[in-house]
Amino acid sequence: FIVEKVGRIRVVRNGVLAESAFLDITDRVGASASEQGLLGLAFHPDYATNGSLFVNYTNRAGDTVISRFSVSSDVAGANPSSEVILLTIEQPAGNHNGGHLAFGAEGYLYAGLGDGGGSADQFGNGQNGSTFLGAMLRLDVDPEQPYTVPAANPFVGIASVRDEIWAIGLRNPWRFSFDRLTGDLYIADVGQNRYEEVSVQPADSAGGQNYGWPVMEGLHCFPEDRACDQAGLTLPVVEYDHSQGCSVTGGYVYRGQEFPLLEGIYVYGDYCSGRIWGLAPSGEGSWHTAQLARAGINLSSFGEDEAGELYVVDMGQGELFRLTARLR
Repeated sequence: FIVEKVGRIRVVRNGVLAESAFLDITDRVGASASEQGLLGLAFHPDYATNGSLFVNYTNRAGDTVISRFSVSSDVAGANPSSEVILLTIEQPAGNHNGGHLAFGAEGYLYAGLGDGGGSADQFGNGQNGSTFLGAMLRLDVDPEQPYTVPAANPFVGIASVRDEIWAIGLRNPWRFSFDRLTGDLYIADVGQNRYEEVSVQPADSAGGQNYGWPVMEGLHCFPEDRACDQAGLTLPVVEYDHSQGCSVTGGYVYRGQEFPLLEGIYVYGDYCSGRIWGLAPSGEGSWHTAQLARAGINLSSFGEDEAGELYVVDMGQGELFRLTARLR
């Protein structure tokens, strides 16, 4: 399933792109800015029986919408008229919309929101728990309309932070994913103008992390020429500077069968340089990262199929590639 910014979801079966869209909501999606459009898709864990899927898009006003859709009776695709809006979140600028959606192992829906755009967190959302912007949300979508807040969400009952929030301090999470084996959460957060970062949240985390933006950019105070208080912040496990690229694109921990060399490695990349890296724990809480390839594409997203094999998307040419691994 391939998400297109203009508002369509396309399907590739056995290497062939289906002519008709699985879902077409171009009539309500606004995609005039480079970071706007239909940005996220997540199928309900019980999709095979309930036919529910969830999308994240910017509407014609530029605001974020998180919605539920249902498959049509002929199961050829989702019904555009079945939309149930869970949240509409006002966006003050056209960039930093986040947009990704994913289900955790416990069955809750996670949504990543950027800080509202502009630069240097000009709207003051990164450390502001009273807004959904600059945060990761966790929602229970099993109720019919529209969602409830899981009782174990970390900020429930704290007046200064919205109950739906799972973590704060994000600039523009693009993208995040759960390791399908361990349940660990990997978050790639786009930097301001110097450092890109990846954070890892263990599966047994109770949430409530503060990932630091705009106090920090990567492992550095923001801006770098001032001191900052890092108390209570969760630092990334890896960063890279803009000599290596300009905008991180989060991927997946490889759990496929065809390429044992990649087993357990988190694969991520950079939109501008096309570099692709692998990240893996190296013991005692430390991590090791290494460049695996340089693709020469505008690497806008990673994907995985049902078997856990990995794919990359080139937004520049509108092409989909399958990742392979081999010994040199």
